[in-house]
Amino acid sequence: IIFPTIADIVISIIYFITYFNAWFGLIIFVCMALYLTLTIIITEWRAKYRRDMNLQDNNAKTKAVDSLLNFETVKYYNAENYEVGRFEDAILKYQESEWKTQASLAFLNQTQNLIIGSGLLAGSLLCAYFVTEGRFQVGDFVLFGTYIIQLYTPLNWFGTYYRMIQNSFIDMESMFKLFEEDEEVKDEVNAGNLLYKLGKLEFENVYFSYTNGKEILNDVSFTVLPGQTLALVGPSGSGKSTIVRLIFRFYDVQGGCIRIDGQDISKVNQVSLRAHIGVVPQDTVLFNDTIQNNIRYGRISASDQEVEEAAIAADIHDKIMTFPEGYDTQVGERGLKLSGGEKQRVAIARTILKAPQIILLDEATSALDTQTERNIQASLAKVCSNRTTVVVAHRLSTIIGADQILVISDGRIAERGRHDELLLKGGLYADMWMNQQQAQDSDSSDTKLQEVRG
Repeated sequence: IIFPTIADIVISIIYFITYFNAWFGLIIFVCMALYLTLTIIITEWRAKYRRDMNLQDNNAKTKAVDSLLNFETVKYYNAENYEVGRFEDAILKYQESEWKTQASLAFLNQTQNLIIGSGLLAGSLLCAYFVTEGRFQVGDFVLFGTYIIQLYTPLNWFGTYYRMIQNSFIDMESMFKLFEEDEEVKDEVNAGNLLYKLGKLEFENVYFSYTNGKEILNDVSFTVLPGQTLALVGPSGSGKSTIVRLIFRFYDVQGGCIRIDGQDISKVNQVSLRAHIGVVPQDTVLFNDTIQNNIRYGRISASDQEVEEAAIAADIHDKIMTFPEGYDTQVGERGLKLSGGEKQRVAIARTILKAPQIILLDEATSALDTQTERNIQASLAKVCSNRTTVVVAHRLSTIIGADQILVISDGRIAERGRHDELLLKGGLYADMWMNQQQAQDSDSSDTKLQEVRG
């Protein structure tokens, strides 16, 4: 549309200079040049208002979604009025920004109309003067007015298209910023697939930190032989869960190397690595879908029967059958209609369904009662048999049978060995064991005392 419009303007200028006189060509040239120049300048100037409007719109939507997703927290603290006030402020800011956007658009349109109107008025007065002088016919006056109005239509479209294109680019800026974001974990060019053999896992002098200056893991080395179970214990924040994340390659190490069957996991593609690893996380987040589809997420192609078998293995099938809609029960956003233990068992069922060769359990039974934990431990023992397993545990009673226990403290391996060996050492592990045993004895004596009083 730009080139035909410019060609139309040039032809009209040449025509009026040739058949009328130079003044008419000058009027059209000034009028059209002003129209195009001011359209571009004002459109560029009002871009900041459009950008701000998008920002305020995103803020308002973020606040609305955030408060709705966390409605339980809002209600716990009687903060409904506070959230309504925050959302109202965000909406008012958006409306103010939208008003500026619309007002600047109206200003642009009025400026365009003023330029066209001024050109038409100046040309018409000049043409009328020449008609009175007898140099032009009345038809020439009509011709000039008609031609100017005809030129206005493509010019108007030019202004509209230019504005629409610019608005679209401004609206897409957030998406472009996403494209510019660097991936934290990138596959090497032509990275091959992980060739799984037996499942030998090695950490060799691994260093890692989330932010510069604060080291999470410091010179960590260990080996898990195929089919063995490694347990990671230690205080919160010592780096246990970080080790699990590094095996799954959510992050790349800053120093050292992690190998599976002798292959550096940073040299293979992520999809092939993760296909062989199953994770039961500490915090399970479910989709707002049926229980069946949430379990099936472990392997999308699984049949209904396979989903049920996985649920039985995770000790949740009987519980699901007590729900009125069974496996078609909706779990709500993030699984809020299920208890913590039920959510964790769904996560375990997902992993069982995926049937991975390497299993990572990040405090997989932390939200379960003692009886259910025992049932789950039995199920996990079957699933993990002959599979390389890494377990993060707070409750030491759950990892007595581990082939190797690492005690992590301040990002380093403070102690390593089997349960009996570590107790004999009388170090950190022995202290943790004694503390947990005392707490357990205290709980059981309190329970007996309550029974006697009852």
